[in-house]
Amino acid sequence: MKSEINYATVDPKGILIASVIIILWFASLIFLLNYPLSLFDPLVYFGVLIQMHLYTGLFITSHDAMHGLVSSNKKINKALGWTTALLFSYNFYSRLFPKHHEHHRFVATDQDPDYHESDNFFAWYFSFIKQYVTIWQILLMAVTFNILKLFLPTENLIVFWMLPAVLSTFQLFFFGTYLPHRGVNDNKHHSTTQSKNHFWAFITCYFFGYHYEHHDSPGTPWWRLWRVKESQSIEQG
Repeated sequence: MKSEINYATVDPKGILIASVIIILWFASLIFLLNYPLSLFDPLVYFGVLIQMHLYTGLFITSHDAMHGLVSSNKKINKALGWTTALLFSYNFYSRLFPKHHEHHRFVATDQDPDYHESDNFFAWYFSFIKQYVTIWQILLMAVTFNILKLFLPTENLIVFWMLPAVLSTFQLFFFGTYLPHRGVNDNKHHSTTQSKNHFWAFITCYFFGYHYEHHDSPGTPWWRLWRVKESQSIEQG
């Protein structure tokens, strides 16, 4: 079962799923940037959560591209990886790529860029952010913000474009790094995993709470990780 998951083709589903995430992110953002903003409107808060989740989807898509899992065509795979990374607050795929593979190679050691020896959430989070945020990202975001505010409400840009991106970093860090790697994990991947609940696993972080499974099967795209969880549950049962 495991080899079937690792080596099953991702085409064309990988491209289709990546495209849907990108389209939904754009469509949601365009709608929300023109939506009347009110602190008493529950749809505003729901919109922030939706946009946060779609931002996380952009990053997860870029992550899958780093493993060659969006398309077997290397040029298309890389192009979609670059696109989704840039849409997530101007992250640079070429910078993310080596760091992520260092994480897999040196997981939970001092050579792992995602790891922090402390289990303190905030110390670890700021260490994590420093690894990836660059001055170029900040400058590009500032320039883009100042251009967009000439045409769109400043409040909407902050609430629906900038805030969800920041919240998404917490979502990715908490469910994809902090929970799986905190504490002492003596297994071969130094990782824990969420209990099997596919709906919750998708909502929280596109199945990346199944983190031991991701490290055990890095050739599995995010939308098949639930199958790895199923197969390991059967083996353990």
